[in-house]
Amino acid sequence: MLTVRMQGENTAVVRLPQQVDYDNASVVGAECEELVRRGCTTLVVDASLMEYLDSSGISMLIMVSRTADAHCGTLRLAAFNDHYQQIWHMLGLETLLPLSPTVGAALSAPGADEPAEALEASDHA
Repeated sequence: MLTVRMQGENTAVVRLPQQVDYDNASVVGAECEELVRRGCTTLVVDASLMEYLDSSGISMLIMVSRTADAHCGTLRLAAFNDHYQQIWHMLGLETLLPLSPTVGAALSAPGADEPAEALEASDHA
């Protein structure tokens, strides 16, 4: 369901499917939480392909964030389209889960495992 790409030893980038809704949010969340439980300390969620996100998907992202926090990890959200950036802002979620414009930007935030130059190059691959 998710495309997972490891970036360094403890960092993973997961690309969300086109739709994250009631039908698949629990499966997507379980896969993300499993990565955290296996030792992924930085989990970047790439929403570049996502076209639809309902309240189940939003709840799932909050739960994954809590799981990451409980395991001394970090959840980073990247590449949300303009529509969902506005929704995120309207809901006040940017204080809980800030959005990065690209995966590279999310990976180069403080605490990343690799140098920013390598990460920005991977955004264009």
